[in-house]
Amino acid sequence: MRISTRALVAVAALALTACSAHGVVPNNSGGTQALPALGRVRPATEAVKQYNVPTAHAHPFGDTLGPDGNIWFTEHVGNKIGFITPTGAVTEYPIPTASSLPAAIAAGPDGNLWFTENSGNKIGKVTPGGSFTEYPLPHPGSEPGDITAGPDGNLWFTEIYHNRIGKITTSGVITEYVIPTPHSQPDFITAASDGNLWFTETAGNKIGRVTTSGTFFETVIPTPNSQPSGIVAAYNVLFFVETGASKVGICTLPGGIREYPTVTSDAGPRDIVLGSATDDPQQIFFTEGNVNKIGAINPNNSVVSEYPLPASSNKPWFLALGSDNGLWVTEMSADKIGDVTGL
Repeated sequence: MRISTRALVAVAALALTACSAHGVVPNNSGGTQALPALGRVRPATEAVKQYNVPTAHAHPFGDTLGPDGNIWFTEHVGNKIGFITPTGAVTEYPIPTASSLPAAIAAGPDGNLWFTENSGNKIGKVTPGGSFTEYPLPHPGSEPGDITAGPDGNLWFTEIYHNRIGKITTSGVITEYVIPTPHSQPDFITAASDGNLWFTETAGNKIGRVTTSGTFFETVIPTPNSQPSGIVAAYNVLFFVETGASKVGICTLPGGIREYPTVTSDAGPRDIVLGSATDDPQQIFFTEGNVNKIGAINPNNSVVSEYPLPASSNKPWFLALGSDNGLWVTEMSADKIGDVTGL
């Protein structure tokens, strides 16, 4: 969800005009790719560095790369916003609203960090120095979920229980757009270089697109009740994960939606990001919250792999690519931030 865990790198506008529910993913030679028969389990080539969150039972949740080169994260139960330097020093700032349950966080175009408050029903802003401003949503109980910087200079977010996509200007003006599918429970959202926002509908079982003026397009995911969650755009397509079906989906035009199972059948993938630019190709990484692993899909051949995390990790949730080109993961139940290198 930024540079954002869900911010986009080089995506062709034509490829993201629409998605259909049938088809295959083009390969580099212009042909089609079959579903790989087997994934691979790989050990990490370097140790995972883990750093404790100072607040006990904080449940670190969302994370993103900040404009200062640090990884910023939310403490879902600790009710704080924190950041961790590349060397592991942690600073925390208490959120003014008590028990707000902060969730996702994104770097804004104004140099500040923007985050959602599930129970506080607000969009929050925190400066790199720790000063907060909070903006209440128009409808009680909206439960804002994910947030990302949009192509129009605004922040865009999902409203899980009021079935809306919202946008907020950097001065705090909020506009909302109702999703056509009732009770769709929009979850993650990402910006693409086609100038639109793309999001997952957990209950609607769809991938949605909304223009910056509020026009919607939706397409159904082939697997019923797949519970799509994280989504990112890269390589002219949209990559997303299906938490309920334990699959990775790829949505492309004119091919459509193609799905690939995770190596572990009950992995419960949650967040998904584009990996380091120092790799060739840049892998697409995702968290596997049920099995304490990081998954990956190779964009060249669609082979799915996974990397076990240390036993002391628990519930890997969000991923962000750091200024050190390492993947930083929030370990929700372990109250740790992990720096995963060498994948």
